[in-house]
Parts: sequence; C-alpha cells; structure tokens
Amino acid sequence: MVNWLSVIIGIVPALIWFFFFLQEDSRRPEPKGLIVSTFILGGLATFIVLQLQFLFRHFAESLGIKEYSPFSIFWLAGIEEVMKFLVVLFWISRRQEFDEPVDAMIYMIITALGFATVENIASTSRSLNGFELVTLRFIGANLLHSLSSGLVGFYWGDALLQKKSVGQSIIIGLFLATLLHGVFNGLVLAFGPALYVTIFLVFVGFFILNDFEKLKRPVAV
Repeated sequence: MVNWLSVIIGIVPALIWFFFFLQEDSRRPEPKGLIVSTFILGGLATFIVLQLQFLFRHFAESLGIKEYSPFSIFWLAGIEEVMKFLVVLFWISRRQEFDEPVDAMIYMIITALGFATVENIASTSRSLNGFELVTLRFIGANLLHSLSSGLVGFYWGDALLQKKSVGQSIIIGLFLATLLHGVFNGLVLAFGPALYVTIFLVFVGFFILNDFEKLKRPVAV
C-alpha cells in the first residue's frame, strides 16, 4: 500500500524550493510542459543512479575501499551529479527553448529537485524523527541538490554567455558540484543533519543566487 503521508512529505519540500528558484526566471518563464517533464525525468534518474552506485560499491569493496571513505563519498556523489547533468544534456540542451544562459541553471535545478523528490519519498518511508526529517530533507538534501546542480548550470551558462569552452566549463562545474555534494555528505556523517550542515548550505546558497544574477546581466561589449 502507498504511504501517502510519505509521498506528501517527500514532495512538498521540493515543490517549495521548485517555485522559489523558478522566480529567478520569471521574466521569460520556461514552458510548463517542459518544466514538468524535466522534473519527472530527474526523478526517474534516481533509479539509474541507485544501480550505478550499487555497482560502484561492489567495485570499491573488491579493491578494499571502505564505503564511507573520502574516495567513496566523492565518487558516489559524482554519479548523482553526472546523471542529473545528463538529463538536461539529452532532454533540454538541443531544444529551441534552451535559449538563454540562465536556462542552464533553471533546468539543472528542476532536474535536481525531481531527483531529490524521489529521494525524499524513499527517506520518509524510513522512520526518521521529525527534526531529522525537516532538517535533512528540506534544508539539507533538497537545497543541496539544487545548489550543486545550479553550480553546474552556472558554469554551463557562463560558458555560453562568455563564449568559452562549454565542455571544459561543464567539467569544472561537475567537479565543484561533486566536491560540494561530497563535503555535505561528509558533514552529515560527522555531525548529523544539524547546525553545521545548515550553515554550510546557506553560505553556499548566497553564492548560487548571485550566480543567477550574473547570468541574467547583459554581456558588456
């Protein structure tokens, strides 16, 4: 039987962030159908990620690498970041609606929140206490996925805006997003979903919001 309470608790935090970040593109909003389909594909990507992470864990274990070592934390986070990027690359980047540098950030964040929603639903079905649930999912995982994918989107959009190497910029963005994701996971393992993790994400969030403004500014000629 479907646990509808878990579904509701899993969806609501992501939707709050979803509408918050969409306001950054309110001047030229994206098509609603494309937004919804991207969100859904982001959610479906979690199932592929789970399989890839399962294979990675077995591979790492065969090499004697511990599951919660910095190496494993980094690469497990990297699998998630690359998969979210691939959703936007294959589903969005060739479309005519992908016509502004800031769209790279918008669609990356939409994908990330779809991804986080499925994670939320899975997590809420495992009985966390109320404080951990709110902190880890609303302030933690949803914001983390938004910020890490937004970082990739910024480097992508900035390369388009400044006419730099898109491939090189995306690689840098993916590395930094994975590093951010890995540091977050490390902090959660070390301190739990509490004050240090929240402060860390809020601090990073100010920079990501500033990145939105950079991509919306006209290029100086």
